[in-house]
Amino acid sequence: MIVQENNRWMSVGARVAACVAMAVLFTGCPPKRGNAVSGPGTARPVDPGTGYGQGPSGGDVGPMQRDGGTGYDIGDTPSPLADVNFEYDSAALTPAAMEILQRHALWFKDHPGVRATLQGHCDERGTVEYNLALGEQRSRAVYDYLTSVGVPGTRLSTMSFGKERPLVMGSGEESWAKNRRVHFDISG
Repeated sequence: MIVQENNRWMSVGARVAACVAMAVLFTGCPPKRGNAVSGPGTARPVDPGTGYGQGPSGGDVGPMQRDGGTGYDIGDTPSPLADVNFEYDSAALTPAAMEILQRHALWFKDHPGVRATLQGHCDERGTVEYNLALGEQRSRAVYDYLTSVGVPGTRLSTMSFGKERPLVMGSGEESWAKNRRVHFDISG
C-alpha cells in the first residue's frame, strides 16, 4: 500500500516537473531590450540648411515643422523633431544639442497631445552591453534637459538601441558621428 502511494506521488511529481520544463522551453527568454523593431533602417538624412530631405518615393519632402524637420526614420516614419548628436563616448549635451532641444521644447508646447520615445543610439565601436548603457545615458540626458525646460516627463520615455540600429553604415568618423544620436519617435 505504501509503495503504491509513493509511486502515485512520484508520478504526480514527474508530471509537474515535466509541465514546468515544457513551459520554460516553450516560453523562452524575453526579447533583448532595444530590439523592439526588427529589420534594417531606411533612414534618409535632411539638409540642415533647408530642412528638406527625401521621402519614401525619393522625392523632396519639405520641412515637417517650424524647427526644420528631420526627414525619415526607420521604416520611413516621419519625425518632426531633429535628432540630437553626441561626441564620441559621451552622453553630455553639446551647446548645439541644447539649442536643438530648446526648439523641441517649443514644439512640445505647441503639440500638447504628443508623446515621444527618446531612442538612444551609438556608433559601432564598443561592446553591445556598453553601447546599450551609453544609449540609455544619452536618451536620459535628453529627457532630463527637456523636463528641466518644462516638457512634462509623462510625455517622454527613454530606450536604447545601442549600436544595433545605425543610421548610416560605415566604419569611419563621418558615419560614426551620425550614429551617435538620440532620435525622437513621436506618437499620439
